[in-house]
Amino acid sequence: MLPAMRPLVVLGSVNADLYVEIDRLPVPGETLPGGAAAVRPGGKGANQAAAAARLGCPVRFVGQVGSDPFAGDLRAALAGAGVDTQALATVSGPTGQAFILLQRGGENSIIIVGGANRAWEAPPAGFAAILAGAGALLLQREVPEPVNLAAARAARAAGIPVVLDAGGDDGPLPAELLPLLTVVSPNESELARLTGMPTGTHGEVLAAARTLQAGGCGTVLVKLGARGCLLVGREVLAQDAFRVPVVDTTGAGDCFTGAYTAALIGGLPEQERMRRACAAAALCVQGKGALPSMPDSTTVAAFLASRGG
Repeated sequence: MLPAMRPLVVLGSVNADLYVEIDRLPVPGETLPGGAAAVRPGGKGANQAAAAARLGCPVRFVGQVGSDPFAGDLRAALAGAGVDTQALATVSGPTGQAFILLQRGGENSIIIVGGANRAWEAPPAGFAAILAGAGALLLQREVPEPVNLAAARAARAAGIPVVLDAGGDDGPLPAELLPLLTVVSPNESELARLTGMPTGTHGEVLAAARTLQAGGCGTVLVKLGARGCLLVGREVLAQDAFRVPVVDTTGAGDCFTGAYTAALIGGLPEQERMRRACAAAALCVQGKGALPSMPDSTTVAAFLASRGG
């Protein structure tokens, strides 16, 4: 359990995740039988919000759902995770959806339909009041870039750290956004796309991260999947992943980012933030679904104790 802390504001996406379990991806023109199918709550922003809230961090979520049957269940799922949803708006049209093909071994292929997540041009009126007293602002890229840019500017003007999970859009980051970011967190493939540089080795990951730093962001936190993570800031720190059986990798990166940001607000040392984030992600991949698999603080503490502290 983290000590009492200021709230985290998460501005981002919320999706209805439509799952189908399959043995393998079909080739063009092929029809395959599917296994179990389900609809579960997700979306990068919602996943990150739930991850931080379940770890004991107060969370205010800023996002949009549509005017369809998915909206109520998604709002309830966030509230059930302990997230403040007063700033979750309802707009006309469909809620965001993700179509997830879950393969044996936990790997997935995902198609995103943005819906309400793409149907806004700026943070909501009163966003400054939502930010008041916050310990950090957490963003990702499943909402329009101008919304993120305006939110980051508002947070930096208020002296609030800004963390960006780089997932959700393959395009380059706006040059004006990078200097507003306290931490940017891509996975290694996202880092390669953002920089146009290879990321196959430790040295290549480090060089690509330094390139992002040169654009003005303070710290680059690279998610390396089964290899853990690498932080490139004033110093370079590494954290190994925890070896666990994998059921579903959906949402693991979001869990990592939410857990890391909660630990940042909690004032934990950098290495401990990374360790907690890797532990939370290791627990996440052992369950099905994204938001439903976010672990709570008691589970993470027990897991870390079983791994030596």
